[in-house]
Amino acid sequence: MVLRQEVFVVEQNCPYLDADGKDKHSWHVLGYDENQRLAAYARIVFPGVSYTEVAIGRVVSSQEHRRTGAGKELMREALKVIETIYGKVSVRISAQTYLLKFYSEFGFVSTGKEYLEDDIPHTEMLL
Repeated sequence: MVLRQEVFVVEQNCPYLDADGKDKHSWHVLGYDENQRLAAYARIVFPGVSYTEVAIGRVVSSQEHRRTGAGKELMREALKVIETIYGKVSVRISAQTYLLKFYSEFGFVSTGKEYLEDDIPHTEMLL
């Protein structure tokens, strides 16, 4: 997906293999702007693929849609999709550490597991 490459590979200077095989085991949440351009994206990974729990990953907003509420709207929608499909279940994420406050607004709590993923500090969080 171009948006993922623009942000994760080019903008964050993180040359990694985006095609990890999990897309085909995921639900995809896409947010479009008024011009039908992709503004935000996240994938909901089926339980047992990344973690025992359902997971949200590859959360991304285009540069022009940051600080507009698009990311929050995307997360609210992803959590609604999870509840519709799976009911009230635990959700695990691998958050870029600088975004801990953002994810905590949705009820995610750090598990204390911190690590580098593709040379970027991450923290595992659970809802």
